[in-house]
Amino acid sequence: MRWQGKYGRKSTGGKLNPARGKRKCEIGREQSDTTIAPVRVKKIETKGGDIKMRMLRGDVATIADPVTGKSKMVKIETVKENRANLHYMRRNILTKGAVIKTEMGEARITNRPGQDGVINAILLPAA
Repeated sequence: MRWQGKYGRKSTGGKLNPARGKRKCEIGREQSDTTIAPVRVKKIETKGGDIKMRMLRGDVATIADPVTGKSKMVKIETVKENRANLHYMRRNILTKGAVIKTEMGEARITNRPGQDGVINAILLPAA
């Protein structure tokens, strides 16, 4: 969990003197760390009454093919690359921008599975 209050510096770089300390309402929730396994989604109600679907596990992605303009549900095999964190590739954690290996080929995840509750990706051209 992470504190999500004001940063200690102004936009100009000057020091920000806080009028108060940290508050419990300003802490964030735990990371979802979406992994490759049978689908498991958690429903979260946010402040203001909105709903987030947090994907904890997922093994199917909706992949869009830019050449044909069609999309298809495809099974995810493994994570090939994840620039968010070098260890995420080894742990098969899915985040936005991660390159996944599927039955159709390699694809890049375009959404945030931990926030949206689904995995959407775009097919990469074969190299």
